[in-house]
Amino acid sequence: MSREVVKPTFRSRVRTYFTVIGGIYVALLLLLTIPWIQSHAVFMNVVKLPLFAQYDNPENYGMAPGKVANIKIVTPDNHTLGAWFILSDNIYQSMPFPPPPNAAENALHEALASQPTILFLHGNTATRAFYVRVRQYSGFSSRVRANVLAIDYRGFGDSEGTPSETGLMTDSRAAWDWLITNGANPKDIVIIGHSLGTAVASKLSVSLAEDGTQFRGLALLSPFSSLHAVVDTYCVFGFLPVMLPLTMVPGAAELFKSSLRHEFNTLSIISRVKVPLLILHSENDWDIPHWHSDALFDSLLEPYLTPLAALPHNVTLWSNEEWSEYEGQMTLRDRERESLVTRTHIHNFGVMHEFESSGKKIVLVKALTGWHEPGTIEGVQDMIRHVFSLA
Repeated sequence: MSREVVKPTFRSRVRTYFTVIGGIYVALLLLLTIPWIQSHAVFMNVVKLPLFAQYDNPENYGMAPGKVANIKIVTPDNHTLGAWFILSDNIYQSMPFPPPPNAAENALHEALASQPTILFLHGNTATRAFYVRVRQYSGFSSRVRANVLAIDYRGFGDSEGTPSETGLMTDSRAAWDWLITNGANPKDIVIIGHSLGTAVASKLSVSLAEDGTQFRGLALLSPFSSLHAVVDTYCVFGFLPVMLPLTMVPGAAELFKSSLRHEFNTLSIISRVKVPLLILHSENDWDIPHWHSDALFDSLLEPYLTPLAALPHNVTLWSNEEWSEYEGQMTLRDRERESLVTRTHIHNFGVMHEFESSGKKIVLVKALTGWHEPGTIEGVQDMIRHVFSLA
């Protein structure tokens, strides 16, 4: 007698698929609690794009002949970093073409002494030769008319060592010191951080403020408020929240975040930045949602607004009078915000919000597009030139 084969039902197939996906999800989260794997997930420095890069030949990646000097910077803890120094077009275009060999090296001191300079701190993954970053150097040097120093942190590109939160801070300070040693005036330097680099740039800016060093300004492109907040808000493809399944288990999300070795908490230190600040984010950024920039800007505005009464744990305990008072405070804060913040719509580009804090300019720009690479947009480059008066 033949045995009848029972085919799985649609419901059983779906249950199996979800069980497998759930198992993979849990396994990945458990792996991410391992420090070595977690660090690789945060920095992704093993992804060395472009592959087999020839850093001493930046012309291969789109830079003009003789415009870039491939340099080495030694950190206080004796790591050698690879970096590019890109000449401002004001200097480069004054040279005969084609330029002589080592033109950028020979003009380096003159360029630093006479032109503004951008210290560019990139995000995770890839190297200083990655095409998206090269597009930004090109725009900064030609459209903003500034020199650019772009470093690869330890463990990135051809730089020695292994990345860490403290290590990246050390590297950024070494890059700053290299600029000053070679003739740059701090008041001519704008520090620009992108993505992960915004946390590094913010820490460097606070360190310089604590030393009493005044520089031109700080620009944060696609910043995040803290690594914990990124974990909370990150969505795969922009719409699949990574942490949503964990939030269904009481305490699971907080337990997972407690395993994070790195903080990169810009929100906790942004108020200690003492120079003009530009925060810029694209509204269509799928990697880091633009409300991270709102959180940073709002934290700087908060001291100038009427404090709100703390909400009780159980809001149903409030009386009608208490709710009325709370709504009145909210209305007052909205009016205060309108009086403090200048809001400018830029046609087909985005919205600029601006106010002054202790005599320094604070600007938030929400661009309509740019995805996670707003620094490649000409309007963003123009905004940097405008905010920091680099014309």
